[in-house]
Amino acid sequence: MNMVSTYSSQAIWHVIYSKPKQEFRALEHLANQGYDCFLPTLHDGIATESNKCSADQPLFSRYLFVRLDPLSGKWCSIKSTRGVSGLVKFGERFATLPDEVIEALKNGPRTLSREGFTSGERVEIKDGPFGGLEGVYQASDGQARAFILIEMLRQPQKLSFPKELLRRATGRSVE
Repeated sequence: MNMVSTYSSQAIWHVIYSKPKQEFRALEHLANQGYDCFLPTLHDGIATESNKCSADQPLFSRYLFVRLDPLSGKWCSIKSTRGVSGLVKFGERFATLPDEVIEALKNGPRTLSREGFTSGERVEIKDGPFGGLEGVYQASDGQARAFILIEMLRQPQKLSFPKELLRRATGRSVE
């Protein structure tokens, strides 16, 4: 969990939309300008092919929060801050969150509880129309999905499944 905090009595939490994969950069540069900001993160505990060690990842991809006093004129530099695309708006209204929501995010779980798989490992689909079928884990398809090689109609098929539907199959890895 990453945050900078100096509360004002009139301040309200606003939602910031960052540039792709620049949440930490936006947090750093906003904090350097003296903004109260918060980036909820989860420790993924999973090493990926490109990153051999696990790390903290943003809980909400491209979103972080900044506490702003509506009466202060200290809003202008936000949009030009490195890593920031802008403040989230619904029509002409800025997206805001009550303090209770931010506190719940600060006190929430910090570790992702999903298993990491390695390429070539046999996995089983736990549920759904493919429930009970086994396949070979190929690669991650982002943070939430994975490619699995399943034999169907005597042909190998590369399909994408949510990672939470996968578990290690009993047996050995395929080389």
